Amino acid sequence: MFTSCTDIACDNIFALLNQGPLTLTIFLHTLLILPMFFIYFQEKKKIQQGKDMQGEW
Repeated sequence: MFTSCTDIACDNIFALLNQGPLTLTIFLHTLLILPMFFIYFQEKKKIQQGKDMQGEW
């Protein structure tokens, strides 16, 4: 399952992630951490708009 990726074209995603900690870190941050920032700022914006709407009453 975890074979080394010695060829230019890696057929297995696990072989690509097995190349080192930097590859795994970049993959995980791209897949998990970065979308969390976008979700956080979207929700913060919604909450702020909700408070602004309540202040008008």
